Amino acid sequence: MGKFTMSSNPGKSFFDEFLDDYFAECEEHLSSARSHLISFNPADGTRQPDEGVFNDLLRNFHSLKGLSAMVGVEEATQLSHHIEDYLRELRQCDAAACRQGFERVLAAIGTIEDVLAARRKSQPMPDIAMVLLQLETATREARSEPPSQVGEPTAQNWRFAFKPSNELAARGITVSTVREKLRGLGQIMQAAPRVLADGGIIFDFTVATTKPVEEFEDFVSEGLEYSSLSEEPLSAVLETTQPTSQISVGVGGHNVIRVEMNRLDDLMRLVGDLVVSRFRLDQAISSTNGTHSWSHVEEINLSMERQLRELREAVMRVRMVPIGQVFERMRFVVRGLERDGGKSIEVRIRGQETELDKIIVEAMLEPLLHLVRNAVSHGLELPEERRASGKPPIGIIKLSAATAGDTVVINVEDDGRGMDLDKIADRARACGFIAQDEPLDPKRLLDIISAPGFTTREQADLASGRGVGMAAVQATVAELGGSMSMESIQRQGTRFTIRVPLTLLIADSLLVTVAQQSFAVPQSAVQEVLSVESASVKVLENNEMVSFRGGVLPILRLRKFFGFDSAGPERMHLLVIGNGNGQLGLAVDRITGQREIVLRVARDPLLKAPGIVGATELGDGRPLLILDPHSLIRAAREREMLDV
Repeated sequence: MGKFTMSSNPGKSFFDEFLDDYFAECEEHLSSARSHLISFNPADGTRQPDEGVFNDLLRNFHSLKGLSAMVGVEEATQLSHHIEDYLRELRQCDAAACRQGFERVLAAIGTIEDVLAARRKSQPMPDIAMVLLQLETATREARSEPPSQVGEPTAQNWRFAFKPSNELAARGITVSTVREKLRGLGQIMQAAPRVLADGGIIFDFTVATTKPVEEFEDFVSEGLEYSSLSEEPLSAVLETTQPTSQISVGVGGHNVIRVEMNRLDDLMRLVGDLVVSRFRLDQAISSTNGTHSWSHVEEINLSMERQLRELREAVMRVRMVPIGQVFERMRFVVRGLERDGGKSIEVRIRGQETELDKIIVEAMLEPLLHLVRNAVSHGLELPEERRASGKPPIGIIKLSAATAGDTVVINVEDDGRGMDLDKIADRARACGFIAQDEPLDPKRLLDIISAPGFTTREQADLASGRGVGMAAVQATVAELGGSMSMESIQRQGTRFTIRVPLTLLIADSLLVTVAQQSFAVPQSAVQEVLSVESASVKVLENNEMVSFRGGVLPILRLRKFFGFDSAGPERMHLLVIGNGNGQLGLAVDRITGQREIVLRVARDPLLKAPGIVGATELGDGRPLLILDPHSLIRAAREREMLDV
């Protein structure tokens, strides 16, 4: 089945269009390579990957090398070439060496993605010299070449350390120039960056040379320190130099979609049907003679309405991509984090074929990344801790997605220690989120851990602990018109549930009026609609509420929120919205209908207003503001119009 690349910018030059195709092709090859590398479980006994895995990986990197050479991305060409050479040697090794080698290739993929991201944004290219040297050394190690084959027979090993600085850079002394000088001395056997306690970096080189020490004493003035060194195993150095914490999660462009040809065929067929219907309508209008003929026009109008709905659905399908693209990247992220944290983790994925609008899939990348990092850092225990509590030593993170009407439900779940309510309550009191004598209401737990700056970590680690992740997750989900909820059971685990719309462009909406002003509310955000008498509303402290399903339903009056005349009708309608901690009713005067709307998002900061996500246009040409229920609720809390 064929595929076609669509770009959202028709004004681009031919080469820019070609680059878009190049980045899309690279993303496919890197995604395929990641899947093959991660599928080889490092805890899976001594089984070696079969020949097919190596053939697929070699095909991926050979294609990357050729594509990169065509567009002139030399750094990606070199990296792909060195990885290809390394893989050819690696398939002759045993399973243990393959496991170690695959980790090195995964780290090198991150560097390729950094290169491609820099090329896309026209930014300076990252220095790939160290990664290339590590791959060269690993390739020699895989060949089992003795030191005599790569250095002089009577060479002595020396350790050189170079610490970059602004002063040295101003003199033209960089890692690249130092590397060239050391190559003039002899054979560079090993090269690796080392992170210092103060955050600085030192580059360590091991050089085999027959030169006398007097010939490199002058290097001290160029920021180099040196010492004699007995030969060390190459693997010892390589194991400490993998950049596992700097995890890249993809380079796919926002303006490129890979589309199956049969979906484009559907679009062409529907456009053809509309052209025919338009011709029929023109003929019918021209020959109208009396009221009887208008029935034929109405028939054509109904036919075109059906065709336009089918066209809308077909266009949506073109924009749809599987969320598995993001889920599979999480495997890559977890692999690096478990190695850094000393944890054993299994990622289980379900519903990866669930499709969403590409814009939403890419927007969900960062929120899912934060949730997965939190699950690894805060949720899952170390193997010995899990054994002590009667759990298997391998922790589990589950990622799942499923369609529910016009929304997609995404779950991120772990079987770790769960939330420590006492610790969170103490931290919340210390930060002033709740009063000193106030108990922590479990319904407020999600809001508290999502508050900007809130964290239970005294020090940030590589995965989390800065107090900004959950706030960013909540903000992104709200901007997408979605909602988030959470369940946590101590010593059993935590589950986050996110609900987002299938698409942001076209949606079924309820038309409502508030003080003679009309608004649209996306139907996917509304759980149900109630009609209540104003007399049945009760006031408790700062909250209005009504009885609802054996409990109470807090109310937010849109008249009050927008500053309209507070006097409203005796009977009002409540739009029941799930807000993560329960439900809340948005009070409107009337519901006037249901319409399919085309959403035009308000991106100009001067036009943005709390609770308004954008606008649409009705058939009479009048603009209609579109409400975002979740941002309405959040803004009302910030204005202290709600205490729930």
